[in-house]
Amino acid sequence: MVASFETPEGRRIAYHRTPGQGPGVVFLGGFRSDMEGTKALALEAWAKARGQAFLRFDYSGHGQSSGAFEEGGIGDWFADAAAAITALTEGPQVLVGSSMGGWLALLCAREMPDRVAGLVTVAAAPDFTEDGMWAEFDADQRRALTETGRLELPSDYSDEPYVITRRLIEDGREWLVLRSPLGLRVPARFLQGTADADVPVSVALRLLDHVSGPDIRLTLVKDADHRFSTPDCLALIETALDEVLGRVDRTAG
Repeated sequence: MVASFETPEGRRIAYHRTPGQGPGVVFLGGFRSDMEGTKALALEAWAKARGQAFLRFDYSGHGQSSGAFEEGGIGDWFADAAAAITALTEGPQVLVGSSMGGWLALLCAREMPDRVAGLVTVAAAPDFTEDGMWAEFDADQRRALTETGRLELPSDYSDEPYVITRRLIEDGREWLVLRSPLGLRVPARFLQGTADADVPVSVALRLLDHVSGPDIRLTLVKDADHRFSTPDCLALIETALDEVLGRVDRTAG
């Protein structure tokens, strides 16, 4: 059964929470995805099998949460994630961030480090509104976005187009993580497919080069795509989680 809570901003966030031992695991989904995706459900099953606390939820404007997608931005979805972690979990959590969720996980590590015990990112897309959208728009697209406030782009994952708003681009500039030093004091594992058409390997390499910390690794998977949801890829996510949790436990001990 889906539960919900209200954020300090008044947004209703839908979630599923699995009780278990800590540190808990929190799944942060991608842009326009929801908590019913393959990775979220697979990790929930993994957590239940090992008795690990687990949380999955929908950002506002996504899935079963309140709000319209076109009205949201990176700052709103980060606030939703921060509110969910604060209200629905206890103690430091290991965050699994997929695509945009990887950006939000990095923001959580930067803005609320006491609540983050470790990171696993899957095709992380930090700063994608600036580097993956605005930077690639042509002059006509930029003009349309500036003048009308919105731009429709075809989607490989839906029959409906992506609607990109001027607010999304402008708000994203307030939350960039690759323009200033970013230290990760917790174990972090970055996973990236070489056949990812949405987030190129260069982004993963830039992220690895940019962050600093004592325990950071990048794993490249040949021919894996952006979904990263084959049985082998799901097993790699679980292996990365096992490793991060093991290192967190040793550190705590």
